[in-house]
Amino acid sequence: MPAKSLRRPARREILKCLPTALSAGFLAQLSGGFPSGPSLSFPTEVRARLAVTSYPFRQFLIASKNSGRNPKIQGMDMTGFPAFVAEKFAVFNINPLINHFSSTQPAYLDSFRAALDRANSHIVDLGLPGGRMYAADSVIRESAVAAGRKFIDIAVQLGSPSVRLHVDADKVDKRDVELAATSLGAIAEYGAKRNIVVNLENDDPVAEDPFFLVAVIENVKSPYLRALPDFGNSLIGHNAEFNSKAVGAMLAHAFNMCHVKDTVQGNDGKRSHVDLANAFALAKKSGYRGYFSMEYETEQGDPIAGTKQLISETLHYLA
Repeated sequence: MPAKSLRRPARREILKCLPTALSAGFLAQLSGGFPSGPSLSFPTEVRARLAVTSYPFRQFLIASKNSGRNPKIQGMDMTGFPAFVAEKFAVFNINPLINHFSSTQPAYLDSFRAALDRANSHIVDLGLPGGRMYAADSVIRESAVAAGRKFIDIAVQLGSPSVRLHVDADKVDKRDVELAATSLGAIAEYGAKRNIVVNLENDDPVAEDPFFLVAVIENVKSPYLRALPDFGNSLIGHNAEFNSKAVGAMLAHAFNMCHVKDTVQGNDGKRSHVDLANAFALAKKSGYRGYFSMEYETEQGDPIAGTKQLISETLHYLA
């Protein structure tokens, strides 16, 4: 799916709001250590707060670790994704998943950053695979921490201000706030050194239960370990009241990223409608100033048309 050549729009405000690692380093020198919180400014213009995640487009993206690729349709490399999003949606922020990259070698990452520049686009969050952060076996936990640190280094190379790190669990793992906090606290501490925020998403209904994640974040007490509220995920297996409480609890700890969807579908095939009016009202009430990333539920149809609809809905509620 090659993107057409782009007419470069005026995006001065977005450019002003790029993550500023230089500023972070300058503050660190002044304080004799690391900055007390993430160094990142946010745009105020509504459309500049929108982003598009690569997950709904996984069927197109050519990468060895992309299990969602459909080889029967024409594909594209992740280096084509920034221009694709800009061309199709007039959105200049992306939220890609690392498993959708065909390589993590420095030369490839440099080529991706060049593709971002050509599309006048920016990464606003990098989605990562997970780790067993509360496994009873300390070797497993230490491996998860080491992987998290490695991906933070990649986020620095890509110019992403944050990573979304999944919390995984095996059947034998028992949810443990203290163990998870120790693991994720160590990753967040490393993120602080690189000015990279570590986001936790309410995705898996067990391992990433929203109230469990909030308890971990509150235990760690680091401005570099934050919540990434997904507006619909906590509807799966629950009702609208639970989802509203979950999103509200996550928003209290959110920094730069929310995922927007208007429908969710569980493994049982049951579909649930997301009350976007309520979700955006909660975001406004919480004082959230970050980005809203479109994550269309692909089981519902065409991801291009679906993403356009999500953008239209989001602009309506943010107006």
